[in-house]
Amino acid sequence: MPQQPSSSKPPWLLPVIVGIAALVVIAAAYFLFFGSGSSNDSDVANRPEGEGGGVVDVVPQGEEDEIDLSHVERRDSEDPLSIGTVDAPVTMVMFSDYQCPFCASWMDETLPVMMDYVDDEQLRIEFRDLNVFGPESVRASHAAYAAALQDSYMEYHQALLADGEIRQPAELSEEALLDLAAELGLDTDQFLEDMHSEAVQEQILENQRLGTDLGAYSTPSFIVGGQPMVGAQPTDVFVDAVDQALTDASE
Repeated sequence: MPQQPSSSKPPWLLPVIVGIAALVVIAAAYFLFFGSGSSNDSDVANRPEGEGGGVVDVVPQGEEDEIDLSHVERRDSEDPLSIGTVDAPVTMVMFSDYQCPFCASWMDETLPVMMDYVDDEQLRIEFRDLNVFGPESVRASHAAYAAALQDSYMEYHQALLADGEIRQPAELSEEALLDLAAELGLDTDQFLEDMHSEAVQEQILENQRLGTDLGAYSTPSFIVGGQPMVGAQPTDVFVDAVDQALTDASE
């Protein structure tokens, strides 16, 4: 009588599946930051430089085989959307949207832990608005920048994402954003003028281009010590990433 085929899987199958899954994850991260967002040379050459930082090449010449995005760090002491000393050994760049619920949860759960590193002068965080959810997000980013020009960026930023929750679109109207500025004690006349200024508009567009040129089309996206990270992953993942970046920086 012929033997029935065994239903058990070959012993080599599981490692192969795990290996393929790992490659898929790496490829996805690489595509997110280097894929469809890249532009041709003529597009980049014709772009104006924004205040506080110019156009950034997606992959510097000669580094095509490396994933190192540390060149996007501005480390500009005049950058109003940053916290932490410019001399911190590690910089985190965060691309976010004020209508992104995962960005809100990251601000509520992970930022307080990251602030320990900031306070110890080990980490600098540079926030960049990547407005993927529409005109309300764009309006909110202008408002946050206007608040930043009155040295109140983090207060305004966190108020827009209070308790890890996003605001409804109606709560991101110009009137609502102006009311929030008043609640925080800002000069509302100056706030409104800055919110509609050409300089603020140019900087918002520059930050948007920075994200899209890197291929970051989802929020939140991060660069930690030059390495891309995607999504509001558990806080421990960010702790490990910053610790590793600090180790690398000390070598």
